[in-house]
Amino acid sequence: MIRFLLALVLVSGLTGCGFHLRNKLTLPPDVPSVRVQSSTNYSELVKLLKRGLRGSGAVIAEDDTTAGVAQLMVLSERWGDLPIAIDGQGRAQEYSLRYAAIFTLTGSDGTVVVPQQVIELSRDYVSPPVDATGTATEREILADELRRDMSAAILRRVDSVVRARLEKGVPLEHAAEPGSTPATPAADPTIKP
Repeated sequence: MIRFLLALVLVSGLTGCGFHLRNKLTLPPDVPSVRVQSSTNYSELVKLLKRGLRGSGAVIAEDDTTAGVAQLMVLSERWGDLPIAIDGQGRAQEYSLRYAAIFTLTGSDGTVVVPQQVIELSRDYVSPPVDATGTATEREILADELRRDMSAAILRRVDSVVRARLEKGVPLEHAAEPGSTPATPAADPTIKP
């Protein structure tokens, strides 16, 4: 009985602070399957996006399928290291690892469902110039975290755009003209191609 009351108090405390379980990813109702593509061959981000879409119940189309499928295109992925702290001798000691991706989602009929968007994430890490033991490993761990976070951010953006349009009653086929692409955002010079 005490365990039940404790669980009830914890659950009510979580809902009181605004915590809610995430709903299943919402995709346009006319989308039978999604094809995930990238400009980068063997992209880890594409693998994570496919895994996330499968986990939310979406059907992933084979890479050679083009008819009747929505396309989630990762147009660009860029990484950059920006020194953010230096020592007394002018050597970088701390870096900001930056990761940016540009993506868009088109429907099965070619209409733009989610217009081209940029997401940029960053993490800071210490890399002492004298003792760099473990720095490469730490950077790789941060890069893996950033890829997972980027995948989740892209799927949240897709979900929020589709949900907002469905709630407003705006037909998704009128989101943009077929094949139209918004202007490309200005490139950030600190992120390397």
